[in-house]
Amino acid sequence: MTVLPVVFAANAVDTFVQTFFRGAALGSLYALLALSFVLVFKATQTVNFAQGAMALAGTWFLSMVFIDWEIPGRWLGGPMWLNWVLAVVVAALMTGVLGLVVERFTIRPLIGQPHFTMAMVTLGLEVVIQVVSVDAVFLTPRVLGVPWGADTFRIGGAYVAWSYVAAIGMAAVTFIWAWQFFKTRAGVAMRATAFDQEAALAQGINVGRVFAIAWAAGAAIAALSGIFASMSPWGPAGVASREGAFFVFRALPAVVLGGLDSATGALVGGLIIGFAEVFAGQYLADHANLLGYGYQQVVPYVVMLIGLLIRPYGIFGTKEVRRV
Repeated sequence: MTVLPVVFAANAVDTFVQTFFRGAALGSLYALLALSFVLVFKATQTVNFAQGAMALAGTWFLSMVFIDWEIPGRWLGGPMWLNWVLAVVVAALMTGVLGLVVERFTIRPLIGQPHFTMAMVTLGLEVVIQVVSVDAVFLTPRVLGVPWGADTFRIGGAYVAWSYVAAIGMAAVTFIWAWQFFKTRAGVAMRATAFDQEAALAQGINVGRVFAIAWAAGAAIAALSGIFASMSPWGPAGVASREGAFFVFRALPAVVLGGLDSATGALVGGLIIGFAEVFAGQYLADHANLLGYGYQQVVPYVVMLIGLLIRPYGIFGTKEVRRV
């Protein structure tokens, strides 16, 4: 598991600026991952443990699309960064198709079955897809061709990685799409299905189609998070690896803190966890002998536990009333 480095700058203001951008970028990635969990949970009431494998598969697809097949640059020409962005979209769509196939043959037959069964199936899918993807990226090393690499720019005396800006921008675009999606007919159908599957069926909603949309969108968003988490200065610095898959499970505190069924909660939870992890890593580094050198990895779970003690269903989660 990657531990984010402590940054050093000329003065306290520069240090804060660098730390802020790192926190915002990491929080954006956590928010993306949380949103991918939320989409599937809203439709199926099941936590999809296969999201890590989908993220890894997305990085594999990007390497094939952009490096091996040179799509779409082979036909379009133009600047490298534009071709790369379009290749990311293609890779996300391919991962979405993978999500559709998985849902159709392993999840849809379980409609109406206990949620625990679905959760165990997704755990099995995580193992299968990750093993195949890991073999693909390790037998032949897969670079992602990130146009800006490890480049940075300056704000005063602070150095900010372009990867941070890219991650924040990608998260912003994705959440704008999500909020618009939930206003559409398909989005309303997804919310109705999440509330009561039987009532949704009685109202003529195609629950199977809702499941398919949720899985496809969740897989595509997981791919985006895996791709951006593989950039420098995170993880393997532009090479597809298992770090992208493991990164997904680091986002679980953000999912739980924000609320498993709330897109707004995904954004807020992701940012809270990202800022808490990065700022704790930066400003408590002098106390590592007391806290332990792995304290930075524990901070998200401490924040999650405190949040759950105050809001057991998450900050924006829907409270359930059970009669006994």
